[in-house]
Amino acid sequence: MVWRVWSGRLPTGIDRVCLAYLDHYEHRALAVIQRGKTRLLLNERRSTELFALLRKGGAGFRSRLTALLAAAALSRGPRHSTRGWIYLNIGHTGLDAPGLKPWLASQHWRPVFLVHDLIPISHPQFCRPGEALKHRRRMRLVLDAAAGVILNSAATEDALADFAAGEKRALPRTQVAWLGSDPHQAGNTTATLPKRPYFVTLGTIEGRKNHLLLLKVWQKLVSDLGRSAPDLVLIGQRGWEADDVFKILDRPGQLKGHVHELGRCDDAIMQAWLAGARALLMPSHIEGFGIPVIEALQCGLPVIASDLPVFREIAGTIPLYLDPADTEAWHGAINRYCGDDPDRIRQAGQMSQFQTPSWSEHFAKVDSWLATI
Repeated sequence: MVWRVWSGRLPTGIDRVCLAYLDHYEHRALAVIQRGKTRLLLNERRSTELFALLRKGGAGFRSRLTALLAAAALSRGPRHSTRGWIYLNIGHTGLDAPGLKPWLASQHWRPVFLVHDLIPISHPQFCRPGEALKHRRRMRLVLDAAAGVILNSAATEDALADFAAGEKRALPRTQVAWLGSDPHQAGNTTATLPKRPYFVTLGTIEGRKNHLLLLKVWQKLVSDLGRSAPDLVLIGQRGWEADDVFKILDRPGQLKGHVHELGRCDDAIMQAWLAGARALLMPSHIEGFGIPVIEALQCGLPVIASDLPVFREIAGTIPLYLDPADTEAWHGAINRYCGDDPDRIRQAGQMSQFQTPSWSEHFAKVDSWLATI
């Protein structure tokens, strides 16, 4: 959480989960600062200050954080013993740090981790160089040190179980708890929406999200339909392993005016774009969960998605599922969804069956399970 605010990037999927956990637990939690071999447990006062600072962010964050941590390092620790407390680590960051396992043991805590995915291990081609080895170290730490593991989906639980079997390590106690997607508050926005039919995709622009397939589809659509071709709206910050996508976006050529990149987009603007779209497009090669799918169905927007187990787990039979490698199938479906396609009408009719997972349900499940750890 500190790194995300420090870098000035908008919260992505894991960051939003961390913020939800901060909302739920901050009033009965202490903050742990970890960077490399440095580890610092903050007392009650400094924890409260840090939690507030993480929420505020903005200009001056770095200097205020530095001053806070300097004061924390010179302060006394918590007023009471933390022996037997639960240690919650909700992101993957730092799990591969040297000495973390013995340090946790020395604190006499009960470590509980939330594992979001094993994508760097199962699909290293879509991740930064060296990420696969790093993630293996993270997951070994989880298996060796955890008193319990929270999984965002049954698909992620299966992936962790397979990894544990391959490593000949025991799988700790687990609890699957879908991530929440509470309704966004409607707000005023000045977003100017296209007059032509348009489609939206949500998520960091990275290799595994398969934006390249969509750009190839749009090149064909524009070639075939000219100015009457639909628009594509990419909502998400630029990530990694997607240089071929960035080249097209930076020199759009025939796609100019038809492909719109929104690197910084708040929730109100995102909701406005979703409300007017023909469908959400999710051609990902692999996912650990799928909050954009839930957000789309939540607001009544049809979904065209890759045929992934996790999407079927959280969205059932509502979306139109396609092979993420079948460009022709995606082209045909998008072309049809520009009009009153029967499958789009079918999705609209099934929306009332969709039960949006909420954070209150997530934490009700997690809290009752943590009580048994």
